[in-house]
Amino acid sequence: MRIFTIGYEGSTQDEVIAALKGGGVERVIDVRAVPLSRRPGFSKNVLAAGLKEAGIDYVLLKALGTPPAGREAARKHRFEEMRRVYAEQLETPEAAIASAQLLDLAAEKPSALLCFEREPAHCHRTALRETVMPDWEAVDLYA
Repeated sequence: MRIFTIGYEGSTQDEVIAALKGGGVERVIDVRAVPLSRRPGFSKNVLAAGLKEAGIDYVLLKALGTPPAGREAARKHRFEEMRRVYAEQLETPEAAIASAQLLDLAAEKPSALLCFEREPAHCHRTALRETVMPDWEAVDLYA
């Protein structure tokens, strides 16, 4: 099994869609706790509409997002702290349900985990993938 990941930091919606299409992605799984963005084109509804127009499905799994303390740690480049906070998030019942949904969705068609952070090693999407999908091949896309 294969899972793609992408961060939209520093990119336009068109650039992200081009990278997704280039990778053969058919579904974006948004794993942001807060699916809003100051970057044009990346708030939930606008992003979903742009993806739909490009023929890419959109699903939001908020329970797999980083809680506030983890986002704060990431902003301050305290990535190990962010991972610890995020590991606790993944132990919640809501995250367990969303993790099962993630596996089902990603098994159906080529899918990409989406978050803000451009660098996968600095983003919770890598910790998510390593925890929930340890045997899946990861392909990090860049826009």
